[in-house]
Amino acid sequence: MNDRMTTPWGEVELARHPEDPRDQLRAWDASDAYLLRHLAAQDVPLTGTVVVLGDRWGALVTALAAHRPTQITDSWLGQEATRANLARAGAETGSVRLLTTQDPAPERIDVLLVRIPKSLALLEDQLLRLAPAVHAGTVVVGAGMVKEIHTSTLKLFERILGPTRTSLAEQKARLVFCTPDPSLRPPATPWPYVYDLPADLGSTLSGRPVVNHAGVFCADRLDVGTRFFLRHLPSAGGGRRVVDLGCGNGIVGTAVALSDPRAEVLFTDESFQAVASAEATYRANGVPGHAEFRVGDGLAGVADESVDVVLNNPPFHSHQATTDATAWRMFTGARRALRPGGELWVVGNRHLGYHVKLKRLFGNSELVAGDRKFVVLKAVRRA
Repeated sequence: MNDRMTTPWGEVELARHPEDPRDQLRAWDASDAYLLRHLAAQDVPLTGTVVVLGDRWGALVTALAAHRPTQITDSWLGQEATRANLARAGAETGSVRLLTTQDPAPERIDVLLVRIPKSLALLEDQLLRLAPAVHAGTVVVGAGMVKEIHTSTLKLFERILGPTRTSLAEQKARLVFCTPDPSLRPPATPWPYVYDLPADLGSTLSGRPVVNHAGVFCADRLDVGTRFFLRHLPSAGGGRRVVDLGCGNGIVGTAVALSDPRAEVLFTDESFQAVASAEATYRANGVPGHAEFRVGDGLAGVADESVDVVLNNPPFHSHQATTDATAWRMFTGARRALRPGGELWVVGNRHLGYHVKLKRLFGNSELVAGDRKFVVLKAVRRA
C-alpha cells in the first residue's frame, strides 16, 4: 500500500517492500511523524553526520534526504523499501548512505535518531557500537509507539549514552531525549552470544554451539518451536539441495548439514543479523559440506525447480503487526523453487492453521508431528 506522510517539509509517498496493493500496513507510523515534527519545531541543526538507526521502511531518511543522513538497519526488506521510497521522492542519488547493522559504525555522529526496535538486545548492541562516535554535542532523539517504549528502554539509553527523559505522548507515540555524557565508558557489546544445544536432542546435536547476534529471535536460548522442529526434520537424503528459509541463527540448516555432509544448504533470511548468525553457527560446528548464506526476500533469486527440500519456521509478526503475509510469500516462493517431488517442511503454532494455506497452494498437507502447541507439516510439489 502506498501512503503519504505529511512532514514539515512537505508530503512524501511511502511504501513497504515488496509492494503489494492488498497490503493494508503503512510504511510509517505516528512516531515517525512525531519525530520529524519535533526536529522542525525545535529547529534541531541537521548538520554534520546525521545517523538514523532502525528506520523501518525509510520514512525518516526519505523525509530528511536533503540533509544526507546515514541509515543503519537490520532489514534487507527495509533497505529495499528505502531505495524505492527515495527514488519515488526524487531524492538525489547517493543522498542517503545505507548501512547494515553488520557494517562498521560511523566514526563521528552529530545527530542520532533512533527508531526504537522491538528487540531490546538489538538496541543495546547498536547503541554500544555507536557510543564511541557520540560526543557531548550530539543530539540524540528516539521515537516509538507508547507500547514500544519501556522503563528498560530508557535505562538502556541512560546506561550507554547518558541522562534520558521522555516526551508527552501524541497519537500514542512518544519521543526519547538523551543527553550524551562523555564521562560514561560503556563496555564492548556482549553480542554475539553463544550457547550449547541441550543433551536431549540426540548425539548429533547434543552440546553443539549456536551463535546469535543481537536481534535474532530468541537469541539467548533454543526456542521451543525450533526444538520441536529439530526432533522431526526429514531424514538424510544423499546430497540434496536444502534451503533453511528464514534461517534465524541457522541451527536447522546446520543440523541438516551435520546429518548429511553431502547436502548443499542455502541459508536465507531478510535480517542481516540472522544471516551473520547462521554463518557463524555453521562455521562453529565445523561442517564439512557446502553452504551458501544469502540476505534477501525469501527465495527470490533462487531458480525455479532447483531445490529438493525447504525447511521453514515462518514469522507471523511484522514489527508490532500480526500478519500471515510473510508466511504466504515464503510458501509461494517454496513451491516455485521446489523440483517436482520436492518437499516443504513447516513448523508453526497449531492455531495458525498453516495446513489450510499449504493445501490451497500445494494441493496437499501432511501432519508429520504435533503437540498441544506446535505442528510440523509437510507439503509436496506434485508437478
